[in-house]
Amino acid sequence: MTIEAAEFVEAARKLGFQWYTGVPCSFLTPFINYVINDANLTYISSANEGDAVATAAGAIIGGKRAIVMMQNSGLGNAINPLTSLAYTFRIPLLLICTLRGESTLQDEPQHELMGQITEKLFETMGIPWAYFPTTGETIVPTLTEVDRYLQQESRPYALIMRKGTVAPHPLQQQQSIAPPSSPISIQNFQSSPSELPSRHQALDRILHYTNSPNTVAIATTGYTGRELFALNDRANHIYMVGSMGCASSLALGLALSRPDLNTVVIDGDGAALMRMGNFATIGAYAGGNLTHILLDNQAHDSTGAQATVSASVNFAQIATACGYGASFSGSDLALIDAIFTEKNTNKPKFGHLKIKTGTLVSLPRPNRTPVEVLQRSIDYINKSFS
Repeated sequence: MTIEAAEFVEAARKLGFQWYTGVPCSFLTPFINYVINDANLTYISSANEGDAVATAAGAIIGGKRAIVMMQNSGLGNAINPLTSLAYTFRIPLLLICTLRGESTLQDEPQHELMGQITEKLFETMGIPWAYFPTTGETIVPTLTEVDRYLQQESRPYALIMRKGTVAPHPLQQQQSIAPPSSPISIQNFQSSPSELPSRHQALDRILHYTNSPNTVAIATTGYTGRELFALNDRANHIYMVGSMGCASSLALGLALSRPDLNTVVIDGDGAALMRMGNFATIGAYAGGNLTHILLDNQAHDSTGAQATVSASVNFAQIATACGYGASFSGSDLALIDAIFTEKNTNKPKFGHLKIKTGTLVSLPRPNRTPVEVLQRSIDYINKSFS
């Protein structure tokens, strides 16, 4: 039995679901095609399933209802943000996950094991699930239960889609993704290698530019969020406490869902290296309201300062090649001033600042729970624009 893509998407639209992120699967093709064909729906093609989860989470923080689509073989890529972002911060997103490798199918060998454990994985993660509806009359009851859970628990719910569930639906036109604009040349701000700024100094300078009522700052996990909290705990701060590497994709979802908001993400070299695919997604989709700052000390500082491989990476060139509108690189705090005063672009801005290792003595942790931190930021955003 099959349903038409329109039946599910339109029923979901009535409940407010108009944002979709994901990575394609052949089982999902009709579904994705229908969403792309509709100019009033948003589809973000993510580099991997974990980034899709984080981008959807950002859109939800911005006030949208979002659905994440993925193949079950990619579910492994999403486990970290599902468990340490969506669960921890109580973000109510709907997952549609295909069931490749089901025992009744003659599928590719790489799907065999995942086909056996998909349901168990969701159960282990504490994510309730149901099979994706296969008849028109079961769509509304299924979505009603999904909506009830999301509203009540504010945590993810999964629908597992079997092969042939949705009837074919043609793609009328390819999604319009603007090619990279002519970027501003990379601007360099160098200081003496012996005079690298500290993370504390860089964050203090960033704080000067993120105090306006239409700005939110997202700090990556580890010392960055903790030092930002220690410097000045503001209502417009979101401190990532896990989901390493996902701060930039969370920021992308928030920036896209709220173009009236200036979204600033403070990244780290280890985190950026972990999910560099999101540079391309940001370059393709984001506008000028997203500022991406990478503080690079060439180390995993909070776990003992083990070296990363960032010494051999030119992040500013990568950002420029991925479509960012302006890139800045160097080791002088003047870089922070330049990135926030640059107005000559409608594309995201990127700053790669070299810093030294080390942190504050007796560095505190945020004294609010992740849920409290997030709700405070959501209230701040809504109040700022009410």
